[in-house]
Amino acid sequence: MVEGALLNQILSFGPVFLLIAARAMGILQTAPLLSSEAVHPAARFALAGLAAFAVMPTAEVFMAANSPGGLVTLPGGTLSDLRFEVFSLRFALLVIGEVIIGIIIGFYITIIFAAFSTAGQFFSLQMGFGASETFDPVAQVENPLMGQYFNLVSMLIFVTIGGFHQLFLGGFWRSVQTINIISLVDGRENVVMMMASGLSKLFLDAIVIAMPILGTLFLTSLTTGLISKASPQINILSEGFPISIMTAFLLLFASLPFMIEAFTRVIDAGFTSIQTLYTQIGRQITGGS
Repeated sequence: MVEGALLNQILSFGPVFLLIAARAMGILQTAPLLSSEAVHPAARFALAGLAAFAVMPTAEVFMAANSPGGLVTLPGGTLSDLRFEVFSLRFALLVIGEVIIGIIIGFYITIIFAAFSTAGQFFSLQMGFGASETFDPVAQVENPLMGQYFNLVSMLIFVTIGGFHQLFLGGFWRSVQTINIISLVDGRENVVMMMASGLSKLFLDAIVIAMPILGTLFLTSLTTGLISKASPQINILSEGFPISIMTAFLLLFASLPFMIEAFTRVIDAGFTSIQTLYTQIGRQITGGS
């Protein structure tokens, strides 16, 4: 009986449910870890449907007051009953727009995590692992070993600090409460500014994270170069790589607690930027926080 009641509720709000599920699917297809090939597509579809059903009662940007049929606000303040437009071109465009919103949210989160992998790539060459690129199953790209290590650490931190909780509550649920494709088009300048600032912060965060190790390895290379000039009989080439690798590993071991704190701040700042975008282009949330 419970399954029948849930199915009837989904069918009564079918168009709205489909729009929200399309947005959730866009996020799941681009968000880190969830977009991995290790996650079965059926699991992503099921999770998108569950998330859409959970947040559907609060989707005020899609439904008008006292109208259970599913109404979407259009420009000019008019309302269109989606029950009679499910197979129309306008509804298909709305579905595509919801997928685009989900892709934007998931892609921005991916940009946040790209900073950690980029930080590892910055000093892999100086460390002596420049030719050690292998396929990273988490990032789905060719990545040096240090990039994979930082990516794995960032994913563990993401899970530890409740990242999925923030993704589905602060990222997905708040977006359903505040914005739709019309508000996204109206606030496209804010969206472009957020994506541009995210790309610039990607390199800034990567440099800040990698600078202690990168600077120390530069000093190590400079020192070994001076030694080779002072004592040419020493085969510094064969000794330089083990020294650089050992120095980098010692620095990683010593600075890992500080890096974890930096990773946490970067992830929190990313979700804060997303919610700031919602307040800039979306509607005011009513009914409490």
